[in-house]
Amino acid sequence: MHNSIISVILFVGLLYGPSVNAASVEFQSNLPDRYVVVPGDTLWSLASRFLKDPWRWPEIWGLNQEQIKNPHKIYPGDLIVLERTQDGSRLRLVRETIVERLSPLVERLSPLVRIEKFNVEAIPSIPVAEIEPFLSQPLVIDKNGLENAPLVLGVSDERVILSKGDLVYAKDIPKDKGSLWQIFRPGKTLIDPDPETTWTEFMGQTGHDNGEILGYEAIYLGDAKVEKFDDISTISIVRSVREIFQGDRLVLAPPTTFANYAPHAPSKDIKGRIISVYGGITEIGKGSIVVLSKGTHDGLETGHVLAVYRTNRSETSDGSQAISRSIEFGSFKREVTELPDSRAGLIFVFRVFERVSYALVMQTTQPIKVLDAVQTP
Repeated sequence: MHNSIISVILFVGLLYGPSVNAASVEFQSNLPDRYVVVPGDTLWSLASRFLKDPWRWPEIWGLNQEQIKNPHKIYPGDLIVLERTQDGSRLRLVRETIVERLSPLVERLSPLVRIEKFNVEAIPSIPVAEIEPFLSQPLVIDKNGLENAPLVLGVSDERVILSKGDLVYAKDIPKDKGSLWQIFRPGKTLIDPDPETTWTEFMGQTGHDNGEILGYEAIYLGDAKVEKFDDISTISIVRSVREIFQGDRLVLAPPTTFANYAPHAPSKDIKGRIISVYGGITEIGKGSIVVLSKGTHDGLETGHVLAVYRTNRSETSDGSQAISRSIEFGSFKREVTELPDSRAGLIFVFRVFERVSYALVMQTTQPIKVLDAVQTP
């Protein structure tokens, strides 16, 4: 009896969907037959290990839309096996059971049960440490969206710059909303640029007359805790990532959550542009956080993978940059040769608002810049 039970549960294969034809999903040339998941792995890194196009990871598992939004749990120690069949190739997840862990004791176990992975976190879609500060901030708000938020008044010794460890006075903090708050100040206007807007115009915040306003960014400054509620409350700054000033605003701290979607391409054709990059840098590389001109209104969701295409630009005689078109400066006229855009990398969308989204740059083949195009791969 024990032998028959052992034969059933010795390998617990969690198989997702039918075989996938290798012709439709291109595998890596140095493809492993099996791989043991280790701490630090992500769904993206596993996908990249097996597939040339990581966003096609759900196809090789046969995941449907609901499973993409709540992907199968893969833990360190699990074994991923590549199975090659006449109909194509597929992946299978083999999970350790009590028989494998306690095989010397198997004859004394009655009945046999599986050991669940207590206190072990399933691997995330992408490195959560890189995006955790962005899961609850920065915020995208309406115009003047912080005007009615609780106000930072300052400190009794009239210091101008506030930082971690300071006890600060604040006004209009409600007593029934909790004691944990975040500190913000109004930031840049997020613009969907006109196709003819040059990079220099856009970065100089000019030439926006034809661009649609998608929202306003609120700049995250730090975290605060209310020490004493009153008409004028006392708060302590428990974290500061930038200088904090009198007049900055407080927003109730939301719970930090990350929807662990499997990496996947949008089901429809989406085309947008990179309109901002966190940190104010101009050259964007792997690990950068970028803001996109598309959101839930356009069909974007957490887990979507988009390709970045570098918009080819040419220098004009005055040092500004034009995007593949004829340009004129007074009596000077120059024809710019139009060149095809070149693919520069892949990004993973991890936070989505109605009109804009935040994404992590996962791969780059060349530097990326603001105004580069993003689209369904």
